[in-house]
Amino acid sequence: MESLLVNLIGHISEKLPWARTVDEDYGQLEALDDDSLDMYPLTFPAVLIDLPGTEWSDAGDWTQRGICEVRVRLVLDCYDDTHAGSQTVGRIMEREEKRKALHTLLQGYRVSDEGALIRTRSKFFTFNHNIKVYETTYTCAVSEATRETRTVGWRKLSVVVKT
Repeated sequence: MESLLVNLIGHISEKLPWARTVDEDYGQLEALDDDSLDMYPLTFPAVLIDLPGTEWSDAGDWTQRGICEVRVRLVLDCYDDTHAGSQTVGRIMEREEKRKALHTLLQGYRVSDEGALIRTRSKFFTFNHNIKVYETTYTCAVSEATRETRTVGWRKLSVVVKT
């Protein structure tokens, strides 16, 4: 599953150069308020990626197929005063452009050989320190085999693949 993370980090960082941080989500956002945690500083705009779970089913021949959840959080600092008459209301649409660019990049992207990312859920919320979070969950099909079986002539050959 880690190959999905590596694939997404490379894809997003290459295609969206305005994203200053593109990383695996290991709690960086929540750690902003905890000075006792030793983490790299989070720079904005940030894209944090997590794989919270996969539902597996048996496909036979030591292979399983799964539907993997991929959670992507776009994290933006919002220090602009965007009330009516503030002359900075346009900053809201600048944030929306970034959110839409990230979604457009990911929706339908084939992160594995099995299937494309399909958006299933999204939510937006504000966080401490004037931070806005645009969280989107996608799913994609994955498969994993613990053994490879091939027929060679009249014999069946089994090879154990260690991952």
